[in-house]
Amino acid sequence: MKTQGYFPKRYFMVLGTFLLALLLYVDRVCISVAKDPISDMLSLSDKQMGWVLAAFSLGYALFQTPAGMLSDALGPRKVLSAIVAIWSVFTALTGAAFNFISLLVVRFLFGAGEAGAFPGMSRAIYTWIPLQERGLVTGINFSGSRLGAAFALPAVAWLIDSFGWRASFVILGVVGVVWAAAWFLFFRDTPEEHSGVSEHEKEFILSTRQQQDASVKAEKINMGDLLKSKNIWLAMGQYFCSNFTFFFALTWLFPHVKSEYGLNTMEAGFYTAIPLIFGAFGNWTSGAMSDRIYKLGNWDRSRILPASIGFFLAALGLVGSIYMDSVEGAILCLSLAIFGADMTLPSSWAFCVDIGKEHSGAVSGTMNMAGNIGAFLTALAFPYLQSWTESTTPFFVVGALLNTIAIVMWYNMKPQRHFSTY
Repeated sequence: MKTQGYFPKRYFMVLGTFLLALLLYVDRVCISVAKDPISDMLSLSDKQMGWVLAAFSLGYALFQTPAGMLSDALGPRKVLSAIVAIWSVFTALTGAAFNFISLLVVRFLFGAGEAGAFPGMSRAIYTWIPLQERGLVTGINFSGSRLGAAFALPAVAWLIDSFGWRASFVILGVVGVVWAAAWFLFFRDTPEEHSGVSEHEKEFILSTRQQQDASVKAEKINMGDLLKSKNIWLAMGQYFCSNFTFFFALTWLFPHVKSEYGLNTMEAGFYTAIPLIFGAFGNWTSGAMSDRIYKLGNWDRSRILPASIGFFLAALGLVGSIYMDSVEGAILCLSLAIFGADMTLPSSWAFCVDIGKEHSGAVSGTMNMAGNIGAFLTALAFPYLQSWTESTTPFFVVGALLNTIAIVMWYNMKPQRHFSTY
């Protein structure tokens, strides 16, 4: 019989999901870095590139809930392995695009492939992670996505300069297939199924993770059941607001800074990586704050307070960026905005696991669906508002207003209530 291991096996699971989040955003942000060479080769306008960026978010949004339900039904081991392999194929196929329509189709299918990633992680967290560690673990996972994007901006810029944009997408696709194979080989859906988990750790996990409410039936659900819940609607609304801010950093920040301040590709890559690094810090700060407040005995406040502070800082940063004349000032304000937007993530995803329990994949997928409708609109709103008003100011004002509304939503959310009861 195994006793206490030197290093808890659940932390290896967290390392795997951290690397997945990193890969997820490396693959996602590379299209932004490659915007200029793709536009030049395929003769695309800024508005057409807006639709290319939005196509990913639309595919990603539409398949969130089905992918989450699949993770609940089949387990995150099989589902995450399959979807990472699938989206990696479409990452590679991006390099084969030959016109606007082919690029739209590939990026839509790439988004659909990525859709199950975070819902699958949520289902794994429900099974493997004790309730009192959930905020920090979620923060660590999302910091991986921010660090991945930050790393990708200068690294993919170098890759494109060295090998061309087509070969760069193929290289990234191969990396994804390697992760998928490793996850399938080493991960198990529950600690009970993993032969390497010590009896001590297994007992600790089983005694401290959430248990299914006796009053809630463990049965299949559909989209209609989810949309009857006030908790889910509020989670969707606030996440829409969060993504509207954050996805600017993944889509238009790089080309905007490069054009606005006359930077070369590498300079723009380094400047636009800074807000994403601050996003990672926002995830760590919020996750640690959430767990600390929970351990002090206030479950509701452990989710609501970090998210509300984050939305306030996001609004402040967006408004401040309007008044900056230098690239350094703009990046400083936008770093504050992304730090704040990312402070909302540990609370949001921990909240989904709190209220979803055995249906965590479906609940988190539904929230992420709404969030990526926000990302879809961000990709289109920035170029269209700029074209209509000849200014970027309206975009940042809209973002600040949405962040303010999200604070009100959070103070009406109830983390301790299962989605079927509120």
